[in-house]
This record gives sequence, C-alpha cells and structure tokens, in this order.
Amino acid sequence: MSWSRTIIAWHWISSAVSLFGMLLFAITGITLNHASQIETTPSVRQSQLELPQDLHALLAEQDIDGAAAIPREIAAWLRDELDVPIGSRAADWSDNELYLSMPGPGSDAWLAIDRETGDVEFEQTQRGWISYFNDLHKGRNTGAAWKWVLDLYALATLVFCITGLLLLLQHAPRRKLTWPMVGLGIAAPMLVAILLIH
Repeated sequence: MSWSRTIIAWHWISSAVSLFGMLLFAITGITLNHASQIETTPSVRQSQLELPQDLHALLAEQDIDGAAAIPREIAAWLRDELDVPIGSRAADWSDNELYLSMPGPGSDAWLAIDRETGDVEFEQTQRGWISYFNDLHKGRNTGAAWKWVLDLYALATLVFCITGLLLLLQHAPRRKLTWPMVGLGIAAPMLVAILLIH
C-alpha cells in the first residue's frame, strides 16, 4: 500500500508542477499547427537618434574589429532612450559601423551606430502574443533561463507519464479498456506517420 501511495503522491506532485507547461504546450501546439491560418499584423517601431558627444567620443576610442559588447555607458544610454534592454550582447564592430541584432520571442530588433557620425538607427518588429508564446514553445530566442524551465517541465511531465503508467498497471485488471485505449494512443499516431506523412 505504501508503494501505491508513493506513486500517487509523485503523480499529483508532477501533475501540479507540469500543469501550466502542459497547457501552454497543448495550446501553442494548436497555434503552431495552424500558424498559416492565424493572421497577425506585425507592429514595427523605428527610431533615429544621435549619440551625445561624450558617448560618441567614447565609441571612437574603441579599437575593436569583430564581435564585442557595447560599452556599458553607451548601452545604458541606449536602454534609457529606446526603452530596450541592451545587456552584454555581442555586437558586430567594423571600421565604420557597430551593428547589434536583438531577436527575442515574438520579436526581432536591431540597431546600428555609425562610428563616424554617432547616428543611431533602431528597428523593432513585434509579431504579437501568439507569436510570443509560439516562440516560447520552440525555445526560440528565449535565453538560457527559459531552457532550464523547459527542462524542468519536461522532467515533471516524464514523471507524470511514468507514474501514470504505473497506476494503469495497478488498476488495469479492474478496467478492461485500459490497454486497448493505451494501444490506440500508440497505434493511431504511428499509423498516420507511416501511411500519411510523405
């Protein structure tokens, strides 16, 4: 009896931990599967700025060619002016331009700074909430922290499924449809994959 209680405890705990994740992935599975039928109108924001003289001078002092973070002072000014977190992302530096790509879930953004004039161009495209949650589903442009969240949800879902299988084994003798239903859940997608996916 203690073995059964332990399985039930793990089953409900894992279901509680994975509940939001399973709902999110089920709903976004539908929206991803029908992405071409869901119309969205992207919102594009463009800004043009000019670096203050002291920051332009700081930029001119940088002897960088290749990938490197934007100096903290310039990143802080850009963050305040554009209301966009710059962080320590690596930008592409060349003799005459600094270019920073800033993709995120449901959005794309970039900024370019002319190293000679100090002119700043910024563009951000927001594709809406559905696109945001679809990108969370795929782990696209979400960063390391979200990947850990996905791993946690996956682990909790595995525990939920395995303990569910153990509960099925325990209760199957009293419920004759248990294994036919499990078999249907396995056979149906396999037959579709084998016969209808080309």
